[in-house]
Parts: sequence; structure tokens; C-alpha cells
Amino acid sequence: MSITEPTGQIPDTDGTARQWWRQAAVYQIYPRSFADANKDGIGDFVGVLSRVDYLASLNVDAVWFSPFYPSALADGGYDVDDYRDVDPSIGTLADFEAVIAALHGRGIKVIIDIVPNHSSNRHAWFREALASPAGSPARDRYLFRDGKGPGGELPPNDWQAMFGGSAWTRIAEPDGTPGQWYFHMFAPQQPDWNWDNPEVREDFLATLRFWGDRGVDGFRVDVASGLAKDMSEPYPEWERVMHGPMSFLESAEVTFDPGRHPLFDRDELDEIYAGWRQVFNTYDPPLFAVAEAWVTPDRQARYASTDGLGQSFNFDLLSAGWDIGDFRTVIQRNLEFAEANDTTSTWVFSNHDVIRHATRYSQSSGYRPMFDRMTRPDDAAAARGLARARAATLLALALPGSAYLYQGEELGLPEVFDIPADRAQDPSAVIENGVIVAGRDGCRVPLPWTASGEFFGFSDGGAHLPQPKWYGAFSVEAESDDPNSTLTLYREALRLRRKFHTSEHLEWLDLGNNVLAFTRPNGWISVTNFGATPAQLPVGTVVVRTDGRHDRAPLAPDSTAWLVRG
Repeated sequence: MSITEPTGQIPDTDGTARQWWRQAAVYQIYPRSFADANKDGIGDFVGVLSRVDYLASLNVDAVWFSPFYPSALADGGYDVDDYRDVDPSIGTLADFEAVIAALHGRGIKVIIDIVPNHSSNRHAWFREALASPAGSPARDRYLFRDGKGPGGELPPNDWQAMFGGSAWTRIAEPDGTPGQWYFHMFAPQQPDWNWDNPEVREDFLATLRFWGDRGVDGFRVDVASGLAKDMSEPYPEWERVMHGPMSFLESAEVTFDPGRHPLFDRDELDEIYAGWRQVFNTYDPPLFAVAEAWVTPDRQARYASTDGLGQSFNFDLLSAGWDIGDFRTVIQRNLEFAEANDTTSTWVFSNHDVIRHATRYSQSSGYRPMFDRMTRPDDAAAARGLARARAATLLALALPGSAYLYQGEELGLPEVFDIPADRAQDPSAVIENGVIVAGRDGCRVPLPWTASGEFFGFSDGGAHLPQPKWYGAFSVEAESDDPNSTLTLYREALRLRRKFHTSEHLEWLDLGNNVLAFTRPNGWISVTNFGATPAQLPVGTVVVRTDGRHDRAPLAPDSTAWLVRG
């Protein structure tokens, strides 16, 4: 069949160009690990500029940049010193504006991370708070409280931070005496904002305008469910709030009434994000945002509302094992949610916080959270994991909604293991016997661009996290001209997706046990074989498949194929 070449934009077949994000393929860049132009071992915006042609060749609709703001890197850039500037190690505002212009020139939208739950402890307002007395307006921008016990020597309560230890840190008052405590959901270097404070709210609206005026098309909102908090006393007991890293998800669902958890997903967020929407709608087309909100499905609609951010991540497929029942249940539930709430689903398997899905799928347990342990799989398991990752991605790219892709997954990159302890950057890293055994550094290792060279083309001067010797086989250079490579698969699938992706509907097909299949408008069919034996394909012309074949032969296990009828 004849395939029309992409135009650089999603077809406006139903008048939704102003809502381009509803069906977009979004590529996440972790700037420090993408491409380094100034040879300091840290990725930068000039490096991104040098790879714009590569981004265009992927046929993605948008690029999302993880934080690039000035930062001490206590948490990978999510400790922000200044929300309206660029870290000098990554470049300048002029460099970023040049990136925006270059991407827009290729028909690619730009999304940036915004971090509204907390700043860094080097932010000008936090330094002002430290220099000001208790009860001052400067302190009220954050969550300062008096301690308990004699002389206030104990923290206000026993809540624990996400990265371990107390969620409270005591300061020295301007006169040097032991003073108040401030709340930090994450690291001590990340004090939480007080979103009851009007100055905080207005300052973030100014930040949204700052980037919107520079051409940014949207935002990924970090910890979107955490801004509003009930810090009134008496505080809930520790056991009723958080039991350890990430387990607040369960407490939010089970222990508290909806919207009444003291720290997460409170009803007051509606007012905050309605204010953001007012700013978004002053632009043409309106800006959009996608919420990072680990909440129950019945609460997710608030973030995805047209009166709020517009879209919310669902991490359901990321959390699912390689199981046909899990996949179908997740897909059906999220499509029904999207239709009921006038939004679209978001499909994601990898990002900067989780073990890469090519490695997760090497075993059957599915999701491996950032704090979990996982060892390097053997060759057979690694091959199985990559086959499943390719199949899962091709399936997701056929679904209605937005697909969020993480840099390196288009190369089939596995997780990097055995990073030396002295190279650890992640505050959540677990270290044993001199190496990292759990954490997020393994998915943040700089990309391999060339098959050889000391730093595989990422840089001529170093790499801020060590790249393994086997990296060259997964490089852009090694995969670009290989018709069966993962990179070639992504490029072709994303190219075809632009042609076929003209509707937000699908119809399930019954092709037998262990085969998940559906058809989309224009006769587009996706077939995934979750079974252990080859599966027959339905009638149609094969346009792409993940098992290395290009004909109508039975589909191998752990594989996906696309076909078209007509």
C-alpha cells in the first residue's frame, strides 16, 4: 500500500489542532544525559540543537524537557533555585530559545517540567525566610513550624520524607540559636511551598507566563497532587499518612476520605489549577499541562479537566506485568475515563524515575519502582525483555491518546547496573558493597550516539554517569541503518501513527486466547501475542511488526503487528 509522508503535524481531521496534545507522541529529554556540546560531561541545550534533526527523524509531535533550571542537583534538578532561568551547565536562556525555534521549525511542540510542590533551599525566597524571624511574611511562603518538646528540639510530628528520614529539618535562627523546623516531602534541600500563600500562587502564574511568552507550548507538572496541604494541628499519626517511600499511594486510597488526605490530592487543588487554566487560555492556541498525579481513577478527572490542567498521566500500563488481562483491563478503563471526562489517555512505559521497561519485562513481575532492587538479567531474559518492550510500545502507539516516550527507549536501552557508589547522584539510591543496587541513576545514564569512542558520542569530555562497555551496540549509529533495530521500529511506527491516528476510538477484535487485538478507523489493526506459541494474523496488509518479519507469517510470542485493510 502507499503511505503518505508525514507533514510534521498531527492531521487536523476533526478540528482539534488547538488541542494538539490529545493524540501527540511526546519524547522526554533528560537534558543532562542527552547530548553534551561543551565537553564538560553534562548534556546541554547546544547539544540538543545539534540533535534536532535526529528528533525530527523520530516523527514525534512534542519534546518534553525535564528540569533545566539552576540547581544544586540534590534531586536531579528537581530542586529548583530559579524557575525563570537555565542552569549554566546546561546553557542560557538564549540557547533554550534557539532550541524552541529549531523544534518549532520542524513542527515539534515544546513541553517543560515545572516543579510547584517545592523549591530548592538555595531559592532566593527560602534564603530570605532563613534570614527573617519566625512568623514573618517570608517564612509564610514555606511550611515553617515550631518544634515539640523542651526548647522545640523535636520535629513537629513523625512524618517521614519520601527519600527517608524525617520530613522536617531544623534551622538556625538569624541570631544563631536553634529555631523552627521546615517541612520537606522529599530531600531536606527541597522545602515545600505554602500554597495557601497568595504570593506563592501569583509567582507561579508569573512563571507560567514567562515560559509561555517564550514559546513553550505546555508543562508537565511535577507532584501535581501535592501542592495543597492541611498542616493544621493536631497532625494525623504517622501510620495514617505515609509508611515509607511511595506507600502514601495506598494510604491516600484507603485511610482517608477522598480529598481529605493531609498531603496529597486535596480538593483545594481545583482552585489552584483553575487559576493556571486562566493563564493558559490567554495564549492561542491555549497552553496545556499534564499532571504527574498518582491518584485513584475516580480522582484523576480533576486534573484532566478542561477547567484545570487538561491531561493527567496514568501509570497503569507502566505498573502492569506482561499479562493480556492486565493490559486489556487497563486500556478499557482508561479509554472509558477519557471519554467520560473529555480528555485523552496517556500511555507510558518508561521515564526518568523508573527502571527501563526493556529490563522490567525481562521478568514477569511487571513494575519495578524507583526504590526496588533488580539485578542485571542474563542474555536470554534480556532478549525476552526487549521483545516485550518493543511489542508493548507498538501496541500503545496504536491506542487513542497521547504516548509519552523516554529518551533511549527508541534504542531499546536496558537499565544500567553496577554504577559505583562514588558516582551516585540519586538521593534515593540504595548502595551495597560499593555499588548502587536500587535507584534512578540507571535510567539516567547519558545516551550512546556512536558505536565506539570513550563516551559513545555523548561528549568528547566525559559523562556525568558512567556508560557501560556494551553501550555501543545500542547506539544511534549502530541502529540507524539496521532494518530490524528498535530505532528503525520506532521511526516507522511513529511515521505510520501520524497517518492512521485520526480518531479517539477503537473496536476490540476476538482473535483467540492470549492475543490482544483491536481495530481503529481507516482499517488500522493492532495485534499483540501474549502467548507462548505463534498466532495467526487477521486479514490485512502487514505494515510493521516487532518480531523481525515483514510478511504474513504467524506472529511470534511477545510480539505486535500492525495491519491495514482496504
